[in-house]
Amino acid sequence: MSLKYAVLAALLEGEASGYDLAKVFDVSVADFWSTTPQQLYRELDRLAESGLIEARVVEQRRRPNKRVFTLTGAGRAALAAFTAEPPRPTAIRDELLVMTQAVDGGDQDAVRASVEERMEWARAKLARYERLRDRMLDGRDEETFVAQAERIGPYLTLMRGRAFEEENLRWGENVLRILDRRALQRR
Repeated sequence: MSLKYAVLAALLEGEASGYDLAKVFDVSVADFWSTTPQQLYRELDRLAESGLIEARVVEQRRRPNKRVFTLTGAGRAALAAFTAEPPRPTAIRDELLVMTQAVDGGDQDAVRASVEERMEWARAKLARYERLRDRMLDGRDEETFVAQAERIGPYLTLMRGRAFEEENLRWGENVLRILDRRALQRR
């Protein structure tokens, strides 16, 4: 999948500037797609040139003017066509897993530290996702939210991001437990 469709999907929320979209990618899309601001701005230019989004300039006082973007009919059609196609299977490509694979011939303490660091990242992301979930639910229970929300896609992807980080924690705890047990056996 290209960044193109992630940007188009983010614009379903409505008109947004590049800065606004960068914040969206950092907060709510980062659980399944990451990008740098430079990549995002290049993609916005390409999407505008291809007619999938429109840009307009908003004049601001005491600040530089900004461009805001909206989906066009062609952009909505491209997004609909994208969602109709079967997705490619995902594959894990994770440097920490290569390090873990090599733990028997490598530096176990360093691998252990990397696993612990990954777990800390997962905890931080989970905390951020919980804050985002609370904002989305806005005091409603999940059942009410699902029945009433105008858009459900962001919530569904948030659920996947949460599950991913919860699994990172479970995996890390298991790895550390096994490494501890093996270290005790070797003493």
